[in-house]
Amino acid sequence: MKKIPHLRWIIVALLTLMTIINYLDRNALAVAQTVIEDEFHLTNADYGHIVTFFLIAYGIMHPIMGRIIDRLGSRKGLTFAFIWWSVASMLHALSRGALSLKVFRFTLGLGEAANFPGAVKTVGEWFPAKERALATGIFNMGAGIGGALAMPVVGLIIYHAGWREAFIFTGLIGFLWLIPWLALSYTPERHPRITPEELAYIREGQPAAVKEVVGAPIAEGSWKEAIVRRDLWVLMFARFLADPAWLFFSFWIPKYFKDVYDFDVKKIAIFTWIPFVMSDFGSLFGGAVSSFFVRTTGNVVRARKLGMALSAALMPVAIVVVHTKDWRIALLCLSVAAFAHQSWSASLLTFPTDIFPKRIVASAYGLTGMAGVFGGVLSEAYVGGVIDKFGYFPVFTIVGLLHPTGALITWLAVRGKSSSEEVAQ
Repeated sequence: MKKIPHLRWIIVALLTLMTIINYLDRNALAVAQTVIEDEFHLTNADYGHIVTFFLIAYGIMHPIMGRIIDRLGSRKGLTFAFIWWSVASMLHALSRGALSLKVFRFTLGLGEAANFPGAVKTVGEWFPAKERALATGIFNMGAGIGGALAMPVVGLIIYHAGWREAFIFTGLIGFLWLIPWLALSYTPERHPRITPEELAYIREGQPAAVKEVVGAPIAEGSWKEAIVRRDLWVLMFARFLADPAWLFFSFWIPKYFKDVYDFDVKKIAIFTWIPFVMSDFGSLFGGAVSSFFVRTTGNVVRARKLGMALSAALMPVAIVVVHTKDWRIALLCLSVAAFAHQSWSASLLTFPTDIFPKRIVASAYGLTGMAGVFGGVLSEAYVGGVIDKFGYFPVFTIVGLLHPTGALITWLAVRGKSSSEEVAQ
């Protein structure tokens, strides 16, 4: 069978496309809500509760999906989850009110929780430590691209056809992704198309991965092995603080511009994709900077901390959003904040592959993801009511301060060595 050079970059391209589809499906409601709220007579608090149902399922399933993917492997686990969430997305077209929307959002969250644990595990399998943050930054770009595409794609479908048709389209379009994924998503050691040179390069500095492939099967107590580590709890708390900011951007940016600047669905489609595109540049920047720090410091953990701290320093610009009456300045500030968050994520999401053994990476990532989502659950349960009573000022103020706090805690508390160093010693 013909070998494919640089196969690892094709794999990360598939992970990026998967994440794009994930966020296109997820963010469709953020655009459709600007129409649905009038048809179903929904308040901001109602919308916040609908989002909360998605986040509850998404959070609960993060560690469960992580464990499933550690047991089944990325190929089988992500295939099953992808089909699940695509069907759940289409079911939104059957909604008749707030209750049915809550049910369908909950169902969507169950499947979408597999995306990042599976992608992070795949990166850990396919990339040496010096390239992992860049690879993570690349696939994490899918969040911004998917969010950006949702604005014009869903907005224009709603404008020309209707909001129900928009959910059907976003659910169906992703099934094409399964074809290359099933053809190419084997592990490096078992891949018939990988070159010997690339396999040797991938395994450079990954003695843990090699040991686990040729040794015993995955440990039965992978959650137990992960939760006794202090570093896991630090990363969980960092995500608990910072993830609600990105979730707020994902679910509320279109509505903010409708409420404050009277944007209609057409104007939302034209302009509100910009912060999500800027977040893609943030993912690339964060991954490149983190990898640069690995090369210059020779310390993977310190490099991730430096990448997070640099990104967190930009986040307070979000506070400026509510201090301007010009929607262009507000859009610019949101774009900088989205850039900063995804730059931060490129380092933070890579951490589990650096400090935990490969056999529990997806499980450990799932636990950190659960913490981040439950931070979002807590915030989304109240953000709609806060906006109804006090406006957007307190929300954007808090959003601007979350990342600096998380970066400081991570810098002071994480002491772990890289997984390869741990095994080597």
